[in-house]
Amino acid sequence: MEVEEICETRTSWSQIGGTKSTDFCDHTGKKRKQDSTPEVVIRIPEQDEEEEEEHEEDSEMQPEHNGLQEPCNKRVKPVVKSNSLTGVITPVKTPALKRIGQSISRSISFRTDVRPLPTPPLRSRTKASSFPRRSNSQCWSDTVESHHLTAKEIKRQEVIYELTEGERQLIEDLSLVKKVYYEPMLKLDIMTETELMQIFGTLDSLIPLHEDLLSRLERLRGSEKTVGAVAPTLMNWFPGLEAYVTYCCNQVGAKALLDHKKQEKRVEQFLRLCQESSFSRKLDLWNFLDLPRSRLVKYPLLLKEIQKCTPAEHPDEFTLPDALELIQSIVAEVNKKTGEAECQFYRRGLNYLEDCQRLPEIQQSRFLYCHGELKNNKGQRLHVFLFELALVLTRLGEDRDGGHVFHIYRQPLPNASLNLEVIPDGEAAGGGSFRGAFTGGNDKVKNCFRVSSRGRSKAHSHSLQANDSFSKQQWVTCLRQAMVQSRDRRAQSRQSVAPLHSDPAVCHIADLSLNSDAEMADVTIRY
Repeated sequence: MEVEEICETRTSWSQIGGTKSTDFCDHTGKKRKQDSTPEVVIRIPEQDEEEEEEHEEDSEMQPEHNGLQEPCNKRVKPVVKSNSLTGVITPVKTPALKRIGQSISRSISFRTDVRPLPTPPLRSRTKASSFPRRSNSQCWSDTVESHHLTAKEIKRQEVIYELTEGERQLIEDLSLVKKVYYEPMLKLDIMTETELMQIFGTLDSLIPLHEDLLSRLERLRGSEKTVGAVAPTLMNWFPGLEAYVTYCCNQVGAKALLDHKKQEKRVEQFLRLCQESSFSRKLDLWNFLDLPRSRLVKYPLLLKEIQKCTPAEHPDEFTLPDALELIQSIVAEVNKKTGEAECQFYRRGLNYLEDCQRLPEIQQSRFLYCHGELKNNKGQRLHVFLFELALVLTRLGEDRDGGHVFHIYRQPLPNASLNLEVIPDGEAAGGGSFRGAFTGGNDKVKNCFRVSSRGRSKAHSHSLQANDSFSKQQWVTCLRQAMVQSRDRRAQSRQSVAPLHSDPAVCHIADLSLNSDAEMADVTIRY
C-alpha cells in the first residue's frame, strides 16, 4: 500500500513539472512492468535531491513565459516524511507556483537582456482656460496664399476677419441653444412653455439679425479675400441692435428663474448632461444665453481696432468715427435700460418689515450701482443693495414658491446722508463683537469699511466686511460715486426750489432749512 501511494505522488509531481512518466502506476494504482529498470526503488527524497528536482522543475516551467530563464538559488524547506498523501503534495505544489511568479518578477526587474513593454507617450498638459477655444479658429492670413499688403493693412484685415467669424460663431451658438436646450426641454416637458419663454426671451429673433450682418460682410470680400470700406455697412446695420434692449432687460428675471429651476432634479440632470457633452464646450446654459450681451459690448472695441489700422485717405477714414459713436450710444442705451430693469426687479423683491423702512429714495431710484454679499460685525451674511439714492441691507430668504425674497435689515440709509470710513487692512480691531466677527481670532482686520448716517432722527452705523480686497475696492468706489451724485442731485433740487418763493423772507427761511440739511448731509471720508 505504501508503494502505491508513493508512486501516485511521483505521478502528480511529473504532471506539474511537465515531464513524461514512462512506467509508474495506472489509474487503478497497480504497478506496471518497466523496460528500462528491473525494479522500482521507493523512497522519500532527501533535502539535496529535492532541491535538485525543484531546480529542474523551474527550468522546465520558465520557457512557458517568453523564454525567461533564471536560476533559483532559494533554499526550500525539506518535505517532512509522511505516509499520508496530503503531507507529500501540499509542501511541493504551493512553493513551486510561488517561485514561478518570483522568478518571472526577478527576470523582468533585473535582467538587462529583456526589454520592458513600451510605455505610451505622455500627453503634454496645457493650462485650461475658463472658456474653451474653438478648434477651427484661425486668422485671416491663414485663408490667403499670398498678398502684397503692408503690416498695418494686414492688421486691419485680421480685425475685420475676426468681426466676420465672430458673427458666424455667434449664429452657430444661438442655433445650438435653440436646438439642444429649448426644443428638447419643451418636448420632454422639463419646463413649461411660459417658463422657457421667460428664460430664453427674444433669443430667437437675434439669429436672423446677425445672419444679415454676416451675409453683408461676406459680400464685401473681394477676389483676394480683402475687405475695403466696412464702415457704411456697419452704419446701416447697427440700428437693428435696438432689439438688444428687450433681450438684455429680460435677462435679470431669466437668470433668477433659471437658478430657481435648477433646484428641480429633472432640470438639473438635463442641464448637467448637456454641459458634459462635447457640443457644449463645457459651457452651461447661462453662458450661452449671455453670449449676445458679450457680443454687443465687443463691437466698440472692434471698431476702435479697425480705426487704428485704417490708413489716411481710406474710404473708412471719416465714416468710422460716426459708426463708433453710433454703436457706443446704442450700448449705453442698452446698459441704461438694463440697469433700470434690474433696479425694478430687486425693488419688487424687497420685504419691508416696518413702514418706516419704506424710504422714498428707494422708490425714486432708477438703477443699481452694485449689490452683493457682505458680512456685518456680528458675523451675519447680508445681501446689500446700493441703489441710486439709498443703501439697503437685507437678509436673503424664500417666499412660498421657493423664490428669493430680501428681508430688509435695520433702517435703509439715504446716499445723500452717508458717511464712509475705510478701515485699512492690518489695523488693530476695536474690540467687542467687531474683533471676533472680522478677525477670526486674530488682532488684525481685512477688507472692512464702515457706513453711517446722521441725517435722520437716529444715527445708524454698519461695519461691513467684503470677501476680498477687490470686492472691497469696488464697494468703496461705488459708495463714493453714489454719495457725490446724491449730493449734487440735492444741490440741484435746492437751486430749482429757491426761485419759487417770491417773498424774500420765505426764501430766506427756505435757504436756512436747506443749508441745515446740507450741513447734516456733509460727507466725510476718513482714511
